[in-house]
Amino acid sequence: MSTKDYLEKDYYGVLGVSKTATPDEIKKAYRQLARKYHPDANKGNTETEEKFKEVSEAYDVLSDAKRRKEYDEARTLFGSGLGGYRAPGGAGGGGFNFDFGDLFGGTQTGGTRERVGDFFGGIFNPGARTRPTTARPRRGQDIESEVTMSFSEAVDGATVSLRLTSSSACAACAGTGAKAGTTPRVCPTCEGTGAASRNLGNFAFSEPCRDCKGRGLIVDDPCPVCEGSGRGKSTRTIQARIPAGVNDGNRVKLKGKGAPGENGGPAGDLYILTHVKPHAVFGRAGDNLTITVPVTITEAALGGTIKVPTLKGLPVTVRIDEGTPNGRTARIRGRGVTRKDGTKGDLLVTYQVVVPEHLDDKARAALEQFRDATEGGNELREELIKQARSE
Repeated sequence: MSTKDYLEKDYYGVLGVSKTATPDEIKKAYRQLARKYHPDANKGNTETEEKFKEVSEAYDVLSDAKRRKEYDEARTLFGSGLGGYRAPGGAGGGGFNFDFGDLFGGTQTGGTRERVGDFFGGIFNPGARTRPTTARPRRGQDIESEVTMSFSEAVDGATVSLRLTSSSACAACAGTGAKAGTTPRVCPTCEGTGAASRNLGNFAFSEPCRDCKGRGLIVDDPCPVCEGSGRGKSTRTIQARIPAGVNDGNRVKLKGKGAPGENGGPAGDLYILTHVKPHAVFGRAGDNLTITVPVTITEAALGGTIKVPTLKGLPVTVRIDEGTPNGRTARIRGRGVTRKDGTKGDLLVTYQVVVPEHLDDKARAALEQFRDATEGGNELREELIKQARSE
């Protein structure tokens, strides 16, 4: 993608959010669109596949605060169109010579900075020789995948098998694009740089060479498998480690696990969208696990010890204080979610006082005796009624 195309793309429009959208709003919009257009949900539909790529590209820029700032600044600077901006002085008129490469330059191969720097550098340095764009190594594409995990796997982390399909060098021509037994020749138009300079009055724009389409090479006898593109589809299975503590909807980045690069360039990254199944007993509050445990009236009133289950299956013994009210929460340290530093959160135990549905004669007599011995409840309710009337 040329820098001109990059600047003209409305990533906010692609995600359907405003320019002032918060990171959470951008993330929410991306997740909805990614699920809608994901290739696994639209097999064989090239239109939704392209839409998925646009959505992923937009999210990669807008989810990164630094890249989003650069994108916003560049779009603001040239928001009225590149042709509408004139450099002071014009050619030979004493105008300035400003290298936008210094402002937006960087070493991130194939990234936003490099593309913007190349583009602006070509505008204000029309006499400079166009730098090669495709002879240098190219970073591989990023890949998006999804995984469904159990509650326990999400808490402690897990290694999952993922089957990935991505772009790679064509196996038949080893990525050259030429038919076996032949070799491509250097493009005479761009002399192998893959880029050409286009003059527009006082400006010169650097753009991909139209004859070789930015590759720097001309294929006279194209490979029948990839039709001269040099790229093919490869399917591979990898073992990916999902770190402990992920939540449902988290996006995990595995650096270098994406599509392989070109010309010795680094591989892209793999982004895994996690789906976590709910647990029948445990819940989660940040780094802490939660559980509601039933206790009897006598246990709550008189106190005692009870056994509480943990996620590992081994119960722990907990002391209930005398006079424990319904809804009180106790904390068992170190039985929660594994954090990034290896420590664990806590298990929060909420007591739920259970009232028996059926009583035998002995139990009823005991409760009636208990009721007669404790009149405090009636006094408290009378006081509550008085307060309500006075308000």
